[in-house]
Amino acid sequence: MWTDRRGPLARAGYQQVDGGRAAGANAAWWSEGAREYLDEHGEFLGAADFCWCPEGLREERAQLLGPTADLASRSVLEVGAGAAQCSRWLRSRGVLDVVATDVAPGMVAAAAALDAATGIGVPTVVADARDLPFADASFDVVFTAFGALSFVPDADRVHAAVASVLRPGGLWVFSVTHPIRWAFPDDPSAHGLTAARSYFDRTPYVETDDAGEPLYAEFHRTLGDHVRDVIGAGLVIEDLIEPEWPSDNTNVWGGWGPERGALLPGTVILRTRLPG
Repeated sequence: MWTDRRGPLARAGYQQVDGGRAAGANAAWWSEGAREYLDEHGEFLGAADFCWCPEGLREERAQLLGPTADLASRSVLEVGAGAAQCSRWLRSRGVLDVVATDVAPGMVAAAAALDAATGIGVPTVVADARDLPFADASFDVVFTAFGALSFVPDADRVHAAVASVLRPGGLWVFSVTHPIRWAFPDDPSAHGLTAARSYFDRTPYVETDDAGEPLYAEFHRTLGDHVRDVIGAGLVIEDLIEPEWPSDNTNVWGGWGPERGALLPGTVILRTRLPG
């Protein structure tokens, strides 16, 4: 899980949860914790940088969306954008037709603050990635770096919403927690190298308050689940990337770090396209 903010809670663990209430709780969690999250991780992410994952894979090197020169003439949408650092990087490279969305108003406010600090403005909209407020066939490229998909019980709706706003031939690229990580404790040290759960157990991770209401939740999907969701939305998989942990990355982020990253994948990135 690419998160480690923890507020007052009564219970944390794997349990069933009402998906609608959990998704709403996640929106509030990210909104209320936006400043704390960016204070802790903002330096690693950058104010106007495009980082795909805790391994530190940057779009400048990976070019999973294609060369920025080619993107300059295309319409781009970022969903689950957080403070829109990735979109801001694209705009700084001359990709001007970029829109960012996030479900958390606090993150959108943080994006506005970074716009002011960097002098690079990004049009940003509060929106649920499962119900994007754009006309069909509006974008050539849609992407998310760890946004939305892990925080809703019905990720298939995100893929369907993306497919609807893509133009024929359009690109959808997303990074998520590598599913194998759910079998291991969320510990970046050697203690996190022994499997403790079944990879096939899809029980979500949930944090609740004293009344049993969800404060935060993440939903597990196997690699096969992700593939089926993408195919079900009418998309075609072009590539599947599992970034290796680079030797010069000493950053520890929740369960990610160089010790465990040397042996286990932490991220999977799927590059998909709408036929046409």
